[in-house]
Amino acid sequence: MTDPTTPSTPSLGAQLAAEGFGAFLLVFGGIGTALFAGELFTDPGSAASVHVAVALGFGLALLIAMYAFGPLSGGHFNPAVTLGLAAAGRMPWRGVLPYIVAQLAGAVVATTVLTLIGMFGPETWVTTVQDAGFASSGWGALSPGGFGVLAAIIVEVILTGFLLLVFLGATHPERGTPFAGAVIALTLTLIHLVSIPVDNGAANPARSIATAIYGGIEPLAQVWVFIVFPIAGAMLAGVAYRALFDGVAGAEVPRPGL
Repeated sequence: MTDPTTPSTPSLGAQLAAEGFGAFLLVFGGIGTALFAGELFTDPGSAASVHVAVALGFGLALLIAMYAFGPLSGGHFNPAVTLGLAAAGRMPWRGVLPYIVAQLAGAVVATTVLTLIGMFGPETWVTTVQDAGFASSGWGALSPGGFGVLAAIIVEVILTGFLLLVFLGATHPERGTPFAGAVIALTLTLIHLVSIPVDNGAANPARSIATAIYGGIEPLAQVWVFIVFPIAGAMLAGVAYRALFDGVAGAEVPRPGL
């Protein structure tokens, strides 16, 4: 008989579905807030309020996704997180590609649904948001604060690495916290508060690809930065965490004469 106290392991199909739905919810909530709030509040001086709303949109969406789908798949919803966890030894490399495909699918479906909603809104809504870049990550003209490509690279490496370190610490099998989902969601909120003025917020290649598809030529030309450098930051953080924090204390070495 199966021990009812032993938790069952979800099937691969369930894990991939959870990653897809979680990525959908994250992008739909965060980018939906950016697109709809950005179009609604256009008065001078309202940009800061919109940035806060978008950061909270991403954070709340991740919070919900972590507790709804995280128990099934681990709650990555981000190719950089998946690769960082593999680099840290927290998941097998053979599972990386299926997870990333599911995350990309969920994110692209989310931006497609947002576009579909816009088609039934004001006549010029879709054209306006696409001309503005569809909330895509970027630098130069796509940066809300006018920051350059080096600023975007630094932000992506540091903040995605920071996200991965928090994820690894909060979900540690022995030293983790039962509030891991809330901690990670708050971390993503902070990341967007910092990064939105610089590069419109990213730290997630699936989110960046999904918005660039509808953002036009310039976002597509810049999206490589938001694929390469979040992944680099996460994998560096994964290797560093494994080396610095995942060691186990050995037995105490006896001292002579004691």
